[in-house]
Amino acid sequence: MNIKNIIEEKLSEVILNVYQLKEINLEVQENKTEFEGDFTIVTFPLVKQLKKNPESIGVELGEALTEQTELLESFNVVKGFLNVKVKNQFFVDNFTSIKNDFDTIEKKNSTVMVEYSSPNTNKPLHLGHIRNNLLGYSVAQILKEAGYDVIKTQIINDRGIHICKSMLAWEKFGKNETPDTTNTKGDKFVGNYYVKFDKEYKAEIAELVAQGVSEDQAKKDAPLMKEAQKMLLDWENGDEKVRNLWNEMNSWVYDGFNKTYKRLGVDFDQVQYESNTYILGKDLIQEGLDKGVLYQKEDGSVWCDLTDEGLDQKLLLRSDGTSVYMTQDLGTAVERFKEENIQKLIYTVGNEQDYHFQVLFKILGKLGYSWADQLYHLSYGMVELPNGKMKSREGTVVDADDLMQDMYEEAKLKTIELGKLEGLSEEEKEISYEIIGQAALKYFMLKVDPKKKMLFNPEESIDFHGNTGPFILYTYARIQSLLNKADYKYEEISGVEFNQYEKELIMLLSNYKGIVEKAAESLSPALIANYVYDLVKSYNSFYQSNKVLALEDENLKQIRLNLSDLTAKTIKKSLQLLGIGTVNRM
Repeated sequence: MNIKNIIEEKLSEVILNVYQLKEINLEVQENKTEFEGDFTIVTFPLVKQLKKNPESIGVELGEALTEQTELLESFNVVKGFLNVKVKNQFFVDNFTSIKNDFDTIEKKNSTVMVEYSSPNTNKPLHLGHIRNNLLGYSVAQILKEAGYDVIKTQIINDRGIHICKSMLAWEKFGKNETPDTTNTKGDKFVGNYYVKFDKEYKAEIAELVAQGVSEDQAKKDAPLMKEAQKMLLDWENGDEKVRNLWNEMNSWVYDGFNKTYKRLGVDFDQVQYESNTYILGKDLIQEGLDKGVLYQKEDGSVWCDLTDEGLDQKLLLRSDGTSVYMTQDLGTAVERFKEENIQKLIYTVGNEQDYHFQVLFKILGKLGYSWADQLYHLSYGMVELPNGKMKSREGTVVDADDLMQDMYEEAKLKTIELGKLEGLSEEEKEISYEIIGQAALKYFMLKVDPKKKMLFNPEESIDFHGNTGPFILYTYARIQSLLNKADYKYEEISGVEFNQYEKELIMLLSNYKGIVEKAAESLSPALIANYVYDLVKSYNSFYQSNKVLALEDENLKQIRLNLSDLTAKTIKKSLQLLGIGTVNRM
């Protein structure tokens, strides 16, 4: 428990003793004013109930806290704000308890499944996938730190007409080349054939239009499209040749995806494939019809009427008996809760799918699944780049691998220019460039509230000043350098009075677990990002205003080294929750 929580607890006891008022929670804030005191208590909520002025309430509470607790050294009241100075021993005890509890995690005995990434196998991962993966992975890390058991999963869209387009283009134009023979990353190799299909298909449409066929008809009659549709039918019928090609090309893509995931630093506990899940959900249709939740039209199609929920009517089964995405998602959700002992399921998907998930959750609720209210859509806004800032594949989509490589190059240029890594070996420098580049990318992406659309600015992200990943890494490295020079070992010291900088650091360090809980509750890595930035700013103020190594007082030096060490550990742990590594020298 941090000092603020202790004050709030003692305050509730005092209010009950003095005024016989239960469950009154006054706001306690860290004191940022020029008036003396570590915390400020806002007394105004009691004015109406007690029919007293806020100043006299402040004085009464200050006196009662002094008499009834061992908490306060002094207090003052300014216009109804009660400023309290807490005894030094509470800060000493709080620091010790933070250090002792640093690695303890209170288990929630609850399992959460987090789904993220979920790409198509006809093209490489792009900028949107980067935000998706970073969000999903970070949320999973935060939930683990908050005591949940977590299953990280992705469902790969590995079937359908778009996959057949790449396969057909390779069959027609590939001349048996492979990613190995062309020295091309597997997902990009297959993506190139998807682009090739589109180019040849458009040429066929243009030729038919020139012959007097309408454009709409030309799109249907183009030989390539007809062949792709036949290939999809052959796939669904289990044609051995088509299935073998499908398996081989998808294996190339997975190899490429895995390289991207590895560099991005994300992973999964399980992988599902749409080729296995697309048949799920059809059995739920009959269940829904029997319960009267769904209805059937004359043409045999099945629908769910959600107009009374402020939504519309949703198709779940076509008249020819084929399912739609919603049907598959219904079946997949039911399967997941059946197969895994999970209490919550989080879908990390862009906000263009907000409506889809509203419908999905409502239908599952109507079908009687009690866990439907434990489904959550972690919706996020689009991410864009400033025009001309970075290369983009085919002029439209920013490739994930290109973006990561460019961040590495930016980090290398910037660190060489600033002379940050002098004295390191070439191998150490290369590792550092990669970590710094990734930190710039990840921190910039995750410090923004997930719901907001964002502009990713590479130049801003790589800055070594301000609210950036490199700035935080630099502070961490500075502390490591300090500890190394001091040949630091932890020793418990008592009898030292903390100054305002040390107290502020202790208060921030004691907030870590509370921030993790809030971030887990709101599924927002931005809370962790902003917390670690505040911690780094506070440490830099402490470092600039206080001697450490030059101190003659060995006890005070030890205390400040202890504080520095715990700050570094908290920075590292916070960055790990964002998927960011650290460097010891910069």
